[in-house]
Amino acid sequence: MFEECGFCRPHVNISIVRLASPAASSEQITLNAPHAPTEKAIEAFNVVFHQIKSEIVKSRHHWNKHEPKMWSRANGLTDDELVHFTIEKDLVECRSAPTSYGTIILGKIRLPAVNDEEGEGFMHVRIHDPPNRGTEDVVFHSLFTDEGNKDADGHPRSWRAIQTDDKPLEFFNE
Repeated sequence: MFEECGFCRPHVNISIVRLASPAASSEQITLNAPHAPTEKAIEAFNVVFHQIKSEIVKSRHHWNKHEPKMWSRANGLTDDELVHFTIEKDLVECRSAPTSYGTIILGKIRLPAVNDEEGEGFMHVRIHDPPNRGTEDVVFHSLFTDEGNKDADGHPRSWRAIQTDDKPLEFFNE
């Protein structure tokens, strides 16, 4: 059985935090397959467009105080250069999943100013659309920041906020 949410194609089984509702986990949701954004997804991301840009800048400033490697792919760029993107041109991929409290929507947004030896740079963004209203109540949820390659003590050895094109858009709860 497939379920339509309106943001993307039918959901198929393929097996962060500012919300006032319960947080989902990857075990509790079924994301649809990655696909190009639909008109409704573009509309939803545009509702929180300015907040996404603001959160990117805030995250960069926060991490630069604690672990500058997180945003190292943006070295040499101003904040304005870093967040110079549009949803219509740079939202390149989406996934979504229905929950009891609305729809989780993941988006991969290209950062045009980031194009280094690793290729183009992308942010993975999570937003939420509560049920029973249009997109006017869409809320920003979080940015994916990868603290990976953990050592034996569980401490990360790599940090990455700006992803490469080949990094899959997967559920995250930050």
